[in-house]
Amino acid sequence: MTLLDRVRKGLTKGERPLRFLVAGAANTAFGVAIFPLLAWSNAWLYENYMVTLVIAQATSLTFAFLTYRVALRGRATSLKQLGVFSSFYVVHYVANIIMLPILVEGVGIAPITAQLGFIAVLIVTSYFWHSH
Repeated sequence: MTLLDRVRKGLTKGERPLRFLVAGAANTAFGVAIFPLLAWSNAWLYENYMVTLVIAQATSLTFAFLTYRVALRGRATSLKQLGVFSSFYVVHYVANIIMLPILVEGVGIAPITAQLGFIAVLIVTSYFWHSH
């Protein structure tokens, strides 16, 4: 049985860890891509990178909530569920909102490069956060 066959079988048989892993990979890819895609789509969004950051974070949070609810076979209909889910991300979003202008304006890093670097730190810290 090939790896692809095992993944298909795991997804269709309802193996929760595999669904969670697929949702995590999709969320990571989406979260990494959304900021640069928005910034490159429009000169105003590139110049106003903080607006772009807020749009990207809200979109990523919604995407992650919906995909994890599907992966865990729940219903993504409750605002209370969204509040509980998003509480983990609040700390990272606040840190991101503080650090992005420091990296761009203070250090001189391009907004997209700074955001991708911050996402790399986020991935590492969230691993440790979820490990405890």
